[in-house]
Amino acid sequence: AGRSLSEAYEAVTRADALIVVTPVFSASYSGLFKSFFDGLSVTDPDALAGKPVLIAATGGTARHSLVLDHALRPLFSYLKAVVVPTGVYAASEDWGAEGLDRRIERAAGQLVALTAPAGRAAASGSPDGPAVVPGGRATPERDSFEEVVPFEERLAALRPTG
Repeated sequence: AGRSLSEAYEAVTRADALIVVTPVFSASYSGLFKSFFDGLSVTDPDALAGKPVLIAATGGTARHSLVLDHALRPLFSYLKAVVVPTGVYAASEDWGAEGLDRRIERAAGQLVALTAPAGRAAASGSPDGPAVVPGGRATPERDSFEEVVPFEERLAALRPTG
């Protein structure tokens, strides 16, 4: 891989979590999307092992929404990533329509829960961490964990001030 691609692979490998989004092409992910992750897995077969991943796709019609469960989820499971239960698919008619924001918020909450120390412990099967259920809450029989900060607040904190 060239320098730019190597830097991209390093950034993905160092990330605490990933939000991966692809346009739908011929009822699956794009070739460039797949080539990127193929190259990453050749460079480091365990680069995504245990890494929380939120999968998403866009397409012209809702008829291709199964791309999440029939293409993306198996790909990232094969790469040993931990895929959050809620995927986000947005067809042309979803933009600005009711429901898309709620799906994004639910999926982002699940991703944040997996990036918290307790979420990582639960995802790895560690008995030391609290059990995490979708939505980022600890089960009553276990200790609570860090407060889940809404995705928008985390994103705003990353923006430069001034």
